[in-house]
Amino acid sequence: MKPRLSRSRRLPREVTIRVPGSTSNCGAGFDSLGMALSIYNDVTLTRGDWRGAQPAAPSDSHGLDMADEAAQLFFVRVGVEEIGYTLAIRGDVPMSRGLGSSVTLRAGVVAALNELTGAKLTKDDLCSLVTQLEGHPDNATPAVIGGFCVARCDAHTGELLGVLRKPIGRDLCFVVVSPDQELETKKARGILPKELPYFDAIKSVNSATYVVAAFLSGEYDRLRHAVKDFLHEPYRLPLIPGAKPAIEAGVAAGALTGWLSGSGSSVLCVTRPKLAAKVGRAMAAAFAAHKLPSTIHLLHADNGGLLVSKRVF
Repeated sequence: MKPRLSRSRRLPREVTIRVPGSTSNCGAGFDSLGMALSIYNDVTLTRGDWRGAQPAAPSDSHGLDMADEAAQLFFVRVGVEEIGYTLAIRGDVPMSRGLGSSVTLRAGVVAALNELTGAKLTKDDLCSLVTQLEGHPDNATPAVIGGFCVARCDAHTGELLGVLRKPIGRDLCFVVVSPDQELETKKARGILPKELPYFDAIKSVNSATYVVAAFLSGEYDRLRHAVKDFLHEPYRLPLIPGAKPAIEAGVAAGALTGWLSGSGSSVLCVTRPKLAAKVGRAMAAAFAAHKLPSTIHLLHADNGGLLVSKRVF
């Protein structure tokens, strides 16, 4: 990754990057499959005379450590002089709900620094950086390039080796229901077993490959009841009261299939748009039966990925 520094144009003093949220795993595609969704965070970096990050407001301070980690990797990988900046985060992607909130911050920071320093990294470069920061590509790649993404990493180093992207049209709606319960990724990973029964892995591979084929072919009706995961959902769903019944209720209301979004706590059902509201109500009712309030998001795929929404000179 070599910087192509801009010498001929004036660099901005403030940049805002709009980054889509995302759903990862898509059932059994653990740490491999992801899709960008039409829910967004805006990450604004404003150049300063100090070193490192400062929050633009107290509410932005929760992401400073993560932002610093992203910035340090950017400066090391690109080889440009460090700059100071204030950080502001605004948007609708909820924290610790399985919709890629951490990726919106990390991707937003490196993309904004790319603009502020004139490094001219490509989106492929940004995918590689964000994958390294996240430790896996399932949320990282769709947040940067959009669409439904199938990514491959080096088995030993974790380096991103390639990603295949498929735009998903508005003939599918992704109904996300987020219960009023945070679930940290670290906790959700910690509960996973170190070993799996051999045939559980086989059944999961079968489901994941079929789901990929359905999305890539555009034969979306093939998604009906296609998600059967034995890698992570059986261990994570019990941590979230009402999550499994919510997916089942969404499918019973007409959704094609459903899954735990990332590590949770949100669950997602894939449906045709005309049934989306009905599916959302059924899913929310399942959480309510477990005395857990929830928020319904009726979303489509985002096919553009992150973008520069504002530059101030």
